[in-house]
Amino acid sequence: MFGYDEVRDGVRFAFTDRYGGASRPPYGEFNLGGWGEEPEAIAENFGLVAAEFGVRDDAVVRVSQVHGRDVHVVEAGDEVPAGSLPADALVTTRNDVVLCVRAADCLPVLLADPVNGVVGAAHSGRRGLYVGVVPATVEAMRGLGAERITAVLGPYACGKCYEVPADMRAEVAERVPAAYAETSWGTPSIDVAAGVIAQLGELGVEVIDATSCTIESEDLYSYRREGAVSGRMAGLIRLGR
Repeated sequence: MFGYDEVRDGVRFAFTDRYGGASRPPYGEFNLGGWGEEPEAIAENFGLVAAEFGVRDDAVVRVSQVHGRDVHVVEAGDEVPAGSLPADALVTTRNDVVLCVRAADCLPVLLADPVNGVVGAAHSGRRGLYVGVVPATVEAMRGLGAERITAVLGPYACGKCYEVPADMRAEVAERVPAAYAETSWGTPSIDVAAGVIAQLGELGVEVIDATSCTIESEDLYSYRREGAVSGRMAGLIRLGR
């Protein structure tokens, strides 16, 4: 269920893999989104996430990524939204919800300031890197009182595998030079994690690199490798009680 699962200073960070759920081939076993699979299986998998984190089934707050920089703040006292929110990041000071961002090659980023009680989750692909969704998430967290933030980076399509046209690489690298990369076979690529690490460094955010390559690992979903039958993994974070 979890390829990475760690509690740091009372905050739980986790990234799912593809094992241990109710999904069937070609989406098996722990698909948390995508297209084609029966919604009942996805709902059952989210129920397992909720149980693992010790919250109600409806307390896993999730977004439907739009590849922008919008950040949704889950405020104290808000009714937990049903379904998925059209955004690429979430932040909260609440400890009764789990924040969830889904991906299948894009980079999930989990962020926390345990001392001041603020957590966030962001989904950053190539476009999210370009428009600065992770810096926007940090800004939103600081607006809620966060000061010393730690970010944990999860599975993504690494720079050695994420091939793109040369003009696309040039466009992204003009804004985020650290993202400039080359595949292992010598063609243009983008390293989203390297770019996000650079953005976080400029903001004074500590980074924990828990990345692995979705394209290389069959333990993970990858849209690049599997196409339309790829499921979705999740980055999950909950503030300690």
